Amino acid sequence: MFKGRHFDRTVILLCIRWYLAYNLTLRNLEEMMAERGISVDHATIHRWVVRYSPELLKRFNARKRAVTAKWHVDETYIKVRGRWMYLYRAIDSNGDTVEFRFSARRDLIAAKRFLRKALKRHGRPERIVIDGRQTNREAIMSCDAESRLQDRARRRLKPIRIRQSQYLNNHIEQDHRAVKRRVHPMLGFKSADNARVILGGIELVHMLRKQQAKYACSRQLSLAEQFHLLAA
Repeated sequence: MFKGRHFDRTVILLCIRWYLAYNLTLRNLEEMMAERGISVDHATIHRWVVRYSPELLKRFNARKRAVTAKWHVDETYIKVRGRWMYLYRAIDSNGDTVEFRFSARRDLIAAKRFLRKALKRHGRPERIVIDGRQTNREAIMSCDAESRLQDRARRRLKPIRIRQSQYLNNHIEQDHRAVKRRVHPMLGFKSADNARVILGGIELVHMLRKQQAKYACSRQLSLAEQFHLLAA
């Protein structure tokens, strides 16, 4: 994974983890590394984050534990070059992250793409809680119908129950805050591609903190220990 890199893998992983997990700028990390006798440019650290975050997320998804059959779905705002874009997210009844997807639009097409991704990776939930937006309800009903038609076992699958309630969806509104807290000091992203990659890394750290990896369920590993296991 780190073959051919000028810097030791421990330095690379440390910079990536600190940037994704804490309210630090790239220049903060450059200064902190200099205090440890390591001369690394902030642009290099940014390249490490962009290069390795997707790979670490991919490895995590292969080791992610199963989620429950009751989901909460919502989207939150993310600023990219002065323009608001959207991060679709879902958590289960335990508060574990089910899925997320970054989108330039907030419409039926975007909602359906997010739900298809979640259903493909995690299967059909019994119930989904959403806020009052009709678009999300339409997306769930459409994807639910597609899922039942594509079921190879030809089972009589029950429709996904939909509950629309702003109050009941406060759970995911609170969960958004962990991601927003890290995004806020970044003062917006320079491009949609950059946002997509870094948000994936931030979501990865959020899931690691929730102990969602199979190997962390009973061992109560620290964030640093889990991060290094992913890169092993």
